[in-house]
Amino acid sequence: MAENLTNNVHDTALIFEGGGMRAALTSAVAIELLNAGIYVDYVAGISAGSSNAVNYASRDPERARRTFVEFVGNPNMGGVKTFIQGRGYFNSEYIYEHTSLPHQELPLDFATFAANPAQVRVGAFRCDTGEQVHWGKEDFPELRDLLVRVRASCSMPVLMPTVTIDDGVYLDGALGPAGGIPLDVAIADGYEKFLVIATKPRDYWRPPMKYTRALGRIFRKYPAVVDALIERPGNYNRTKEQLLELEREGKAMVFFPEVMPVENSERDVAKLAAAHQLGLDQAARELPAWREFLNIVD
Repeated sequence: MAENLTNNVHDTALIFEGGGMRAALTSAVAIELLNAGIYVDYVAGISAGSSNAVNYASRDPERARRTFVEFVGNPNMGGVKTFIQGRGYFNSEYIYEHTSLPHQELPLDFATFAANPAQVRVGAFRCDTGEQVHWGKEDFPELRDLLVRVRASCSMPVLMPTVTIDDGVYLDGALGPAGGIPLDVAIADGYEKFLVIATKPRDYWRPPMKYTRALGRIFRKYPAVVDALIERPGNYNRTKEQLLELEREGKAMVFFPEVMPVENSERDVAKLAAAHQLGLDQAARELPAWREFLNIVD
């Protein structure tokens, strides 16, 4: 499959919001796009959205589902024991850097990913400097370069440990100024039209952060993380307002889950499978509108 890959949407950025295991539902959108033969030339993701972006860019609908549904039943996925051991409630090194290797449980088709001419952006937050980083394909010439950066992007504060890459220390990209929806990097890269896959319903607005004193103790080594967590609700809500305005102007098509039955740390495979089916059903209903927005003729 890695030979002669082409894309048929060149003027639109495909954007996947983060949201932990809520991506069980939105992974269905990646699957629907792939099954419909809709190949976008630019895809950006943050946190769990980066996993969706990579699965989409590697054109692997089966992996897109298994990543957020069946794989969660793996006993090595994590839990209280790995959390106490400092490896995270979600055993992130195992999840992202082990199982994606060849001949493992979720092998990533890196040859197809690399052959896809699409630009892929993976966002993470640098804890020691407070900077937002958006890596591109030039930053992951090898499989392991990609895997560690997706791990960094997906590393939810408290639930997962920080990730060191070169001389930087990273956590979840949702801590950055876009609040978890990487609209800003797509705009910076020159796009004016957007297909955005959100993980929260249309009427959701992020409330102020609680327990800020506790966060100060947990991240005393990285005060920029505490500041980012406090600022995240405002950042998220501001990005969402911008997105809704783009939608009103006809410049954005947004998938908002009609129902989101799981939280970001859900571990029940049956609940995740049900959420995924909801995503498939909704995506199938919305596909004709996506085709029209993307100027794709059946």
